[in-house]
Amino acid sequence: MSEALTETNVEQPIIALRNIAKLYKMGNQEFYALKDFNLDIQENDYLAITGQSGSGKSTLMNLLGCLDYPTNGSYKLKCKDVAHLDESALAGIRNLEIGFIFQSFNLLPRSSALQNVMQPLIYRGMPIRERKIKAERALTRVGLKDRLDHLPNQLSGGQRQRVAIARALVTEPTILLADEPTGNLDSATTMEIMTLFDELHNDGQTLIIVTHEQEIAERCHRVIRLTDGHLVADSLNPDIARAYNQQKVEKEAEHV
Repeated sequence: MSEALTETNVEQPIIALRNIAKLYKMGNQEFYALKDFNLDIQENDYLAITGQSGSGKSTLMNLLGCLDYPTNGSYKLKCKDVAHLDESALAGIRNLEIGFIFQSFNLLPRSSALQNVMQPLIYRGMPIRERKIKAERALTRVGLKDRLDHLPNQLSGGQRQRVAIARALVTEPTILLADEPTGNLDSATTMEIMTLFDELHNDGQTLIIVTHEQEIAERCHRVIRLTDGHLVADSLNPDIARAYNQQKVEKEAEHV
């Protein structure tokens, strides 16, 4: 069984990309989806990755999620270089360190919400009773305690995405990586999902959201923008960060 990466000094970035390049070859043509790319992501960051179609967002998400290899460069996750590990090692890291949320939900249609959320725990060899307890806890956390036995087609779009979020959370991942998580949702449901992400971040979760929607990016504390495979902007949302820091101070004061 794969082991989680060891914890590191909190002052170190949880993710460090250095001189990353991703080269695709199409016949005689070569195309860099990412080139000379550098990025640090800290623990409990709430980061939006933005850019136009073809800017490199999906390539970056695949690399961050250990779904693909860079052509060149270093990717350190919790100070361990994972850029050139074999597929078996990467699969273990994905299962233990990264929770994925997709635009299309990717739920098993003939499995209940509970069974869908239990699925990632099967690969850990966890006993079924423990899997069930953890899955129930994750579904309760996203507000679906009363939907455990519902199939995906018995749930609304927002509820299906909540199941997908619970499935990502059940492994207690270091990073929650969401690819256009509100792309198939109406505006009201989108705000409900973003409120849930806000709550998860307030609880200490590191969140990375790939989005082309400005309104979604503005909900995040930090926004980076890609153009033609290059990082062209990296900015903080001072108003949101200020409010979040004030909430932390108030919460800590309650426990003094």
